[in-house]
Amino acid sequence: MSDTLTITDNRTGQTIEVPVDGHGAFNASELKKLGVVSFDQPLLATATAHSAITYIDGEAGILRYRGYPIDQLAEQTSFLEVAYLLAYGELGTAAQLQAFQSAVLTAEVDTDRIRRHVESFPAGSHPMAVLISGYAALGALHQEAKAAVHDAAARKEMLPQAMAETLQLGALAIAAHVGQSAGTPAGDSYAGQFLRACGNAIAPKGMSEEKLAVFSRALEVLFILHADHELNAGTNAMRAIGSAESDAYSSLAGAAAALYGPLHGGANEAVLKMLAKIGDVGNVPAFIESVKNRDGKLMGFGHRVYKNFDPRATVIKKVVDEVFAVSGKDPLLAVALELEKIALHDEYFVSRKLYPNVDFYSGIAYKAIGFDPAAFTVLFAVPRTVGWLTHYDEMMSAEFKITRPAQVYVGAGERPLPAR
Repeated sequence: MSDTLTITDNRTGQTIEVPVDGHGAFNASELKKLGVVSFDQPLLATATAHSAITYIDGEAGILRYRGYPIDQLAEQTSFLEVAYLLAYGELGTAAQLQAFQSAVLTAEVDTDRIRRHVESFPAGSHPMAVLISGYAALGALHQEAKAAVHDAAARKEMLPQAMAETLQLGALAIAAHVGQSAGTPAGDSYAGQFLRACGNAIAPKGMSEEKLAVFSRALEVLFILHADHELNAGTNAMRAIGSAESDAYSSLAGAAAALYGPLHGGANEAVLKMLAKIGDVGNVPAFIESVKNRDGKLMGFGHRVYKNFDPRATVIKKVVDEVFAVSGKDPLLAVALELEKIALHDEYFVSRKLYPNVDFYSGIAYKAIGFDPAAFTVLFAVPRTVGWLTHYDEMMSAEFKITRPAQVYVGAGERPLPAR
């Protein structure tokens, strides 16, 4: 049996035979031979990339970076190890990781320029708006990024610099939003440096070394879980913009803009608002009924890709326990646990495969560490910058064409302009 699809146009009787590759994909442009196009606005059944970065099996609840299970990476590695793995395809040697860590954590960053950019926004501006524009501003600063579009070595060298700048840009934006002073990055981990850079935004009265150590490790795990997730809306935007041979920083601005949406990176902030609205464990049953009656909306359950338990949610549950062990329990955690307990045993949710996803617990963890809810999407974007840049590099390293989808025109036919 040949690896092909036979497609027949029943209107005309015309038939075409289309090759199917080993991954179950075929070239949809072949449909033009029949005078038709496929319509798939959310791209649910349309692949736009051959990628070797992240593997997801939504039915089985599997997530792997470069072949390694996400739970093993989260429990046994650091964020910088994962960043190296994503960027280079393999786990680095001790010497390679040391060099990469040094390049990221000691990169020369024009902090004053970034601070002036952040301070140019009105007080209380959402930190994601600042981050998005900050990427574009960094693109203007780094004119060499345009040459790197066609230079693989330069793209790899850009990663540590972009990571270091993202750390400070994100931290300064978060601090400015809550009217607190930022701190100075210090320490030997990316998350640890980020927490210190946030300064009084997360701990106005200071933080003990014990808390800092626990929170840093928790944030490392959360950063690992958010580092990549194949062709989500933000990553698709990164690739689409990059396909026009835009520089990496300009492409990052577009990817972050997609992440800013409440249907994408803003979901964990929405979870926290939902839990606060429920308010008390005793109110959970009534809320569940309101969801069934479609009067309420259950945030943090279900996923476009995962039709089983989100593997990242399992890891985050452990992180939440570790964070609350030193921060003290938040009443919202009890609400979250009761909500999860009922939803996982209620036929309404079970039959619809509405399992907790990564957003359900991440917001609670961020809040316990001390972050304002407006910071949550920035905490998603900071680690995802690594995934975005890795996808950008992968696309630029292969043959590609500018992204230019077809459309189905549904407007008026030709008509004359009225006499005037």
